[in-house]
Formats: sequence, structure tokens, C-alpha cells
Amino acid sequence: MKLHRLILVFASLFASQVALAEETTQKAVLVTGASSGSGRVIAETLAERGYFVYAGARKQADMDELNAIENIQAIRLDVTIQSEIDAAVETVRKEGRGLYGLVNNAGLGMQGPLIEIPESELDFLFDVNVYGPYRVTKAFAPLIIESKGRITTTGSMAGLLTGVFYGPYSMSKHAMEAYSDALAAEMAKFDVKVSIIEPGGFNSKIGETSFKRMQDRGFNMDESLYKDEWSQNWMLQNEGAIEMDNNVPEQIANAVIDTLESDNPKPRYMTVGSREAAVRGIRRSLEVAVEINDNPEHSLSRDELVAILDELLREAQ
Repeated sequence: MKLHRLILVFASLFASQVALAEETTQKAVLVTGASSGSGRVIAETLAERGYFVYAGARKQADMDELNAIENIQAIRLDVTIQSEIDAAVETVRKEGRGLYGLVNNAGLGMQGPLIEIPESELDFLFDVNVYGPYRVTKAFAPLIIESKGRITTTGSMAGLLTGVFYGPYSMSKHAMEAYSDALAAEMAKFDVKVSIIEPGGFNSKIGETSFKRMQDRGFNMDESLYKDEWSQNWMLQNEGAIEMDNNVPEQIANAVIDTLESDNPKPRYMTVGSREAAVRGIRRSLEVAVEINDNPEHSLSRDELVAILDELLREAQ
């Protein structure tokens, strides 16, 4: 009888140790802008995969929805408010799980002619899209360094190419290209991997939010020097609604998974819905190289350019 009780005690202790080990090894990831769109899909996908997700959101209703999902804990987090960022860091520290991954996903869209868009609008755009990731990454860097973890930022193909009315948004996303490259170089000494994801025209609420903001500030197409261009603008015609058949937020979530789980995550992940979209982005990057090469003193020959391209392709394999 005593032997039976002893076996039960050891079995109970073993089960407790296993449960503790599983809890300890569960990697924690913070996702900003997790209330809707790609951020919500990223948070849910990671939670289903077994990660413990700290989901950043601004509204209580969104937080309540997120808290109802297994493996997700909502955190009030507006990336433009330093006190909320500091409170989020304190919450994560107190939880004791550490932090393996940071996904800087919070962002907003904006369209408008560069000679007409109000400076206050640019300030707000950069506060969210550029200073937001900067603030959050800086605040959580000690935890990420401690775990030798991963940092991922949602950029955009608009950071590589732009066009009429896309100047403001492209400026903010182009800044994140440079930010991610520099951060990757600086975090390498701590064995922290840094990646940027570059979606192109995916299903989200970003267009509708941008359209509503234009309405709220009293936008009047008739007062613009670009009235003709505005009349053909997709955002005004569709009130910001985006419906893409071949490009969905799940593709972005899959890229995030690779940044977290690959031994050697890629610096960049292009997530577009068609080969045509991919060609546009790649072609523009090559156009920039050709434009830079067009100088009288140090221009490279075609053979030299091809040799460099071949070398880079070999290194990427």
C-alpha cells in the first residue's frame, strides 16, 4: 500500500514537472496591431501553432475578443503612446515567459498628393508607421536580446515602388526598409534575427480606415489640383474597400512563422498574390540599380552587372 502511494506521489511530481517544462518552453510573441486585419490573423495563427501571443490592441472590445482566444493575452498598446508601451513591457516581464518574438504589425495607410497633404497628416502617419516600430522595438529589445529571439516588421511593397498619391505611405514604408536593414546589422552581435515582410495589396481594413480619415478631415476633391486623378482613384471609388482574391493575410502569417522558426530567416519576405505583382516589385528594384549605375565615372558593364547578380543569387541559395 505504501509502495502504491509512493508511486502515485512520484507520478504526480513527474506530471507537474512536465507541465512546468511545457509552460517554460512555450515561446512568447508580441504582435502589435492585433485587433483586426493581418495582425489578427497573425495572432490567431501563432496561437494555434502553440505560441503564447501578447496581442496589442487599443480598444477594450477588441481586447475582450482577443482574451477569449486560447494562448492569447491582450495588452492595451497604442504604439504612439510611450506610457502604454512601458506598461506592456512591465506586463510581459511580470508574466515570466520572456519574449522570443516581436512582430511590429501596427500601421496605417494614407494617400494624397505630396504638395497638398497636410503636414499634420504626415506627422500622424510617421508617428504610427515609423516611430511606432522604433519605440516598441527599443522598449522590448532587452527581452528579445535575452532570448536571442526574432524581430519582424510588416513593411509593404510600397516601400520599394510608388506612384501617384502613394508618396506619403511609401515614404513611411521605405523608411522601414532602411530601419530593418540597420537593425539587422546591429542585432547580429546578440544572435537576434531581423526580417521585414513586404505584402502587396492584401485584404485588410487599411484602405477603409484611410478613407474614413480623409472624410473626417473634410477632404474635398473639387479643391484639389488633382481632381481628375482623384476621380479615378480606387480608394474614393470603393470607399477604401480592398478585395483581393489571391492575396490574403494568411500569407503574411505564414511568413511570420518562417521568421520565427527558420534557422536562417530571410531578411525580406515578399508576399503578393500574382506573378505580375512580383515582377513589378523586382523590376523596380533592378531599375534602381540601373539608374544608380548610369554615371560617367564608375559605371559597370553589362557583364560586370550580370556577374554581381549571379554572385548574389548563389549566396541566396
